Amino acid sequence: MDDIVKQALAKWPNVPHCYGWLGLDARGNWYMRDDRTQAQGQFPAAKGSMLRHDKLIDFIHRNYDHDGEGQWFFQNGPQRVYVELELAPLVWRIADDKGFAVTAHTGQAVDISGCLLDEEGRLYLAAPIGLGLVHTQDVGLAAEAIEQGLWTPEPVRSGDLPQRFGHVLSPAARQPAVLSKP
Repeated sequence: MDDIVKQALAKWPNVPHCYGWLGLDARGNWYMRDDRTQAQGQFPAAKGSMLRHDKLIDFIHRNYDHDGEGQWFFQNGPQRVYVELELAPLVWRIADDKGFAVTAHTGQAVDISGCLLDEEGRLYLAAPIGLGLVHTQDVGLAAEAIEQGLWTPEPVRSGDLPQRFGHVLSPAARQPAVLSKP
């Protein structure tokens, strides 16, 4: 976490959390979800606007974490912005020139502890930092690693993954409904 974020947390410790405004899709893209987008439905059916500003995305990556309940968030200064997840909290990229080295969409290199294949043919990898989906552009490399015996896919149901790996797909859905004023 950035020092400036830690300083803001210390200075303003009681800023309310934010829910529903940020989403992470299955390809590691971030989406800003304004009121209008949220009114259209849950993520990922109503994604919002894809973030394209590299410095903002890098800032999110450096300050992306999870709480004790498995809810992933971006610490934006003193405000915690909980993230709506399409499938998993991480998206893995695989390097073909480094012996199948795996890196999270945030840039963090990891060692793989498990490989899972769901009913839709999506490939997930488990690592100490959490569960992630293999990026669609890297599935061919993952297949090579599997063929070489580096990873052995375990069949799973995608609906079972959040409970098994302790992450929450929609922190917003866990919040009490807010009543509108007449």
